[in-house]
Amino acid sequence: AETHILTPCCTPTSNYRKRAAAKHLIERYYHQLTEGCGNELCSNSWCASSAGFRRMDNNAAAVKALELYKVNAKLCDPHPSKKVTASTYLESSTHSNRKINHQDINSVRDNFKDVSYLTEEKVFEILDICGENEDYSPLIRVIGRVFSSADGLVQSFRRSKPHTKEELKSLQGKDEDKDEDEKEAASCSATAMEDDSPTSSSSSRLGEGSSGENDVQKLAPDEVSVDIEAVRRVYERLLSNEKIEAAFLNALVYLSPNVECDLTYHNVYSRDPNYLNLFVIVMENSNLHSPEYLEIALPQFCKAMSKLPLAAQAKLARLWSHYSAEQMRRMVETFQQLITYKVISNEFNSRNLVNDDDAVVAATKCLKIVYYANVLGGDLDMEHNEEEDEEPIPESSELTLQELLGEERRNKKGPRVDPLETELGIRTNDCRRPLIPFEEFVNEPLNEVLEMDKDYTFFKVETENKFSFMTCPFSLNAVTKNLGLYYDNRIRMYSERRITVLYSLVQGQQLNPYLRLKVRRDHIIDDALVRLEMIAMENPADLKKQLYVEFEGEQGVDEGGVSKEFFQLVVEEIFNPDIGMFTYDERTKLFWFNASSFENEGQYTLIGIVLGLAIYNNCILDVHFPMVVYRKLMGKKGTFRDLADANPVLYQSLKELLEYEGSVEEDMMITFQISQTDLFGNPLMYDLRENGDKIPVTNENRKEFVAQYSEYMLNKSIEKQFKAFRRGFHMVTNESPLKYLFRPEEIELLICGSRNLDFLALEETTEYDGGYNRDSRIIKEFWETLHSFGEEQKRLFLQFTTGTDRAPVGGLGKLKMIIAKNGPDTDRLPTSHTCFNVLLLPEYGSKEKLRERLLKAITYAKGFGML
Repeated sequence: AETHILTPCCTPTSNYRKRAAAKHLIERYYHQLTEGCGNELCSNSWCASSAGFRRMDNNAAAVKALELYKVNAKLCDPHPSKKVTASTYLESSTHSNRKINHQDINSVRDNFKDVSYLTEEKVFEILDICGENEDYSPLIRVIGRVFSSADGLVQSFRRSKPHTKEELKSLQGKDEDKDEDEKEAASCSATAMEDDSPTSSSSSRLGEGSSGENDVQKLAPDEVSVDIEAVRRVYERLLSNEKIEAAFLNALVYLSPNVECDLTYHNVYSRDPNYLNLFVIVMENSNLHSPEYLEIALPQFCKAMSKLPLAAQAKLARLWSHYSAEQMRRMVETFQQLITYKVISNEFNSRNLVNDDDAVVAATKCLKIVYYANVLGGDLDMEHNEEEDEEPIPESSELTLQELLGEERRNKKGPRVDPLETELGIRTNDCRRPLIPFEEFVNEPLNEVLEMDKDYTFFKVETENKFSFMTCPFSLNAVTKNLGLYYDNRIRMYSERRITVLYSLVQGQQLNPYLRLKVRRDHIIDDALVRLEMIAMENPADLKKQLYVEFEGEQGVDEGGVSKEFFQLVVEEIFNPDIGMFTYDERTKLFWFNASSFENEGQYTLIGIVLGLAIYNNCILDVHFPMVVYRKLMGKKGTFRDLADANPVLYQSLKELLEYEGSVEEDMMITFQISQTDLFGNPLMYDLRENGDKIPVTNENRKEFVAQYSEYMLNKSIEKQFKAFRRGFHMVTNESPLKYLFRPEEIELLICGSRNLDFLALEETTEYDGGYNRDSRIIKEFWETLHSFGEEQKRLFLQFTTGTDRAPVGGLGKLKMIIAKNGPDTDRLPTSHTCFNVLLLPEYGSKEKLRERLLKAITYAKGFGML
């Protein structure tokens, strides 16, 4: 054990000799206490060989050796039985000197008190010492001190400055030329280097003798100065020890409040960007989601992390985007575990909102950083964006009146954009496939306790003191988001209605507070589209009023059911291939825009309005578009990959072209000119490049050919039709949070509903009225009959009962159907109120009669009448 002795001032030589002598004596005392003199009859009470000596650990022995030296205590001579010569004793002394330099806890512990930051070597050095002495308290104290200090943690596990490209090439070249002996010598040399600078870490020193592969990783963009691989190795070694693991837990409890204070009041990140290191280091702890952390440590850490400024969150997201899917999933599970734990351990309701739980809110904000890291780390398409409409959608003529009345139109510029999304310069829709599925970010227990009406209020009012989960839509399922959209649409409808009433008072004219359409069943397209065209030209804001449909000559009052049938009939007419606005692919069962349609752009605008109105009025349409249509509606152009479902035959042909191993030019003889057929089957030629018929497709330019072919088929050939269609859609949805809340696949679910018809789920959620209950004979026979129907008959039943043959978002379990008793046994057919999903069912005398009457009702039902 190296000990510094204070002596009077003298010559350097004599001073050195005195220190050496003192050191030699202390070593002898230490060995006497730990190994003894070898004499079994020794009477020295401070010798391990004496009979009454109580064994002590190395730490205590080192302390005692220093005390014995100070009092000049008795030293035993080596016993002859040990056969120790002077030379062997000196050799042993030299060896023990080296050993004690690493193992004497007393003097090393003095050094540990000065340890204010950690490196990988320092941790493993202390760990080895503790392991040999079976006493981990020194390491626990160091971890507690460093990991509970923001400054200490920020300075820990630093990596070296990244090498330049030239240095890397030189380094890699040298490594390739080294033989095994040279590599081993370099590695030993690097390990032996002792550099206590905070900016130097284990990897920086070990890396000099390594292959240089780790150095390449250090050049990743936006990487912080912490050596992540070193941190992972440290955690892997230490977390297996329960006592040491507890030190991390306790340190995090002390660390988090101070970090939160630093970020909230001291603007610490702007002064030192390396402050981010502590979040990176803590998040590498693979035990964060364990029960011990969930009560106090993790919630406090999440609160601190949620205070990070936007630039720091973006930097974290960019860093984590380079993580593997497994590492990304571990972080997601950490925050999801905390959210779920807090949700199920509390009773949240309309009086005790989950929005007021600091831990859940903070964990959701932290999860957002990981979400965008997941998007950045996925398969990105940042380039192919649809151009914005050249002409802005006209504002309502009521705008001036609204301003006069203090009712300025909200969200003129459309839905909000997440600030982190803006900071990163990315949108969720830019991600073709994330690193881990989007569904893993949805927290179902949270969705179950979320009071969406309150949450929507916080979202719209933007109260600084209240958090809305709609600002983190990735955590919400489609059902919850659809409910938020429903509230937004309804409030906008009421707003338009109120403005209309005020407008009427000022102008003295009687205006309609509803979007009222009166149509003839036999001329539904002519009547509806002409009326909608007039509204779109005169006052587009009227499209945001509540839809009210009336079929001429029918008594049905539109409480939702009449509108459902209106949309169903309109869609059937519009998508009729005989009209020629859309083409139908028998193989894919999907519709596509007809590039050579005779219909004008206004007709496609009206189709877009119909789709927008269906979403706005919460109606499901039986439309069948490929996913690329919804991607284009959300601002992304179609690319080669979108052909997979839009035109699978063409996609497969182009894929084979890209993978062809022979000579494309000689074997296939194709050029940059393609042919299509018009409405009448006539061939039409199109040059993908100027003079395309003279440019052969080769192995070198085939990727360009495929890209331009896809661009033409999905974008250029239908540009006029789609722009008009999108314009109509945005006339209704431009002020809606639709684009903010939903991804393209969820937009399809909103418009088309679910194709999965689970009638068992419908049976579970159906309610009964008028004397029926779940155990009634007729009810049991009804479900047995319905379950025995074929797929087409089940769809007819849904159409008859609800007005649409599709399941709503979330499946049939979300339908809330009611079966009510409609009198005793009779020959009358069952009837329904599609507005309220109510089936009026007489109590038929037999199961056979029930089946016959029900099939007749659902097969021939059409029209609305008063009972």
